[in-house]
Amino acid sequence: MYEIVDVEQALRRAAPHQLVGVVEDALRKHCGARWVEFRLADYGLRALQLVERTPGAEPSVPIHDSPQGRAFGAQEPYVTHGSDAVLVHLPVTVRGDRLGVLTVALPSGADVGAVLPGLGQVCEGLGHEILVAERDTDLYVLARRATRLTLAAEMQWQLLPGRSCARPEFALGAHLEPAYAIFGDNYDWSVSAGRLTLTITNGMGEGIEAALLTNLAINALRNARRAGLGLADQAALADQAVYAQYRGRAFVSVLLLCFDLATGEVEAVDAGSPRLWRLRGHSVESVSFEAQFPLGMFEDSHYVPERFTVRPGDRLLFGSDGVYAAVSPEGESYGERALARALSGTRLLPPTHVPQAVLRELAAYHGGTPLEDDALVVCLDWYGTPSTVAV
Repeated sequence: MYEIVDVEQALRRAAPHQLVGVVEDALRKHCGARWVEFRLADYGLRALQLVERTPGAEPSVPIHDSPQGRAFGAQEPYVTHGSDAVLVHLPVTVRGDRLGVLTVALPSGADVGAVLPGLGQVCEGLGHEILVAERDTDLYVLARRATRLTLAAEMQWQLLPGRSCARPEFALGAHLEPAYAIFGDNYDWSVSAGRLTLTITNGMGEGIEAALLTNLAINALRNARRAGLGLADQAALADQAVYAQYRGRAFVSVLLLCFDLATGEVEAVDAGSPRLWRLRGHSVESVSFEAQFPLGMFEDSHYVPERFTVRPGDRLLFGSDGVYAAVSPEGESYGERALARALSGTRLLPPTHVPQAVLRELAAYHGGTPLEDDALVVCLDWYGTPSTVAV
């Protein structure tokens, strides 16, 4: 696979909707591939959807019960052997954000170990080009949906930064339910050289009105952050923007956090209902802050940041009120005891798997009936820098 540079250049030159075809042509030429399939994870993280309809191929395969899903879940290549081909399933991931799986059919007897490094590089290049291509084509966005999105959900998914992110200092994963009909819950993050800014949001209301409200708040927060304002001023500017539009008739609950990547010191502004739990060792505790007014509830609200510190090995779980306030058939809220048990029970899973696992537990806890509100879970594992680990 010495021609990887040629493949990457061909991907950059290709039309946005032709990326999979470019990869297939290149792998046919360079390693004798018989065919190639590319699948993207759907919005609900339940299926891997075929990007281009290939004759004879299943349009959708389950994430939790398929060879492709095994590669996606483990984030490692998975090889299966057929009668006349070796199928290599490879995760396609960009900076920790799991996009999907590339399946390459190689001739029987092929030296898979020799081509795996090159195939991994091709997957990395394909992932980056897909993110760029999505500006100009609906092909990949359409492939992600197993069913139609509501308009509110369409707006919310376009607003999200991704579903996961990883750096040496941390890794995080997030998920929203109902994936195809969300309206008010949202999350956002931004990573710079020295800090991670994380926002957990819950806009009041339902449907398109909730989505519009959350869109305004998120973009106001981004505008303030990109202007170089501190966390409290970000909240104040967004508060003013929401109040100016709704005059207190609607407001947004938000938990804003800024992590110092070098020290683990965290600045937080609690302006509403999203909450935080911490798993440290085998102990789970709720991390509480002084409650302040949600964004847009009153004119010119003043926000005061609080501080705490994360240690290497800490796991933080953030949940919207649709998670912790959901009740069992007996009337007990999920946040009272069950959420802590779920966080302890998932401690061996990577953070990308935790949100879905918690939401599955929540669905069972709720009695299997549809939730009455959006449910948002974000999981963050803190590794720290080499200097903080050594202390």
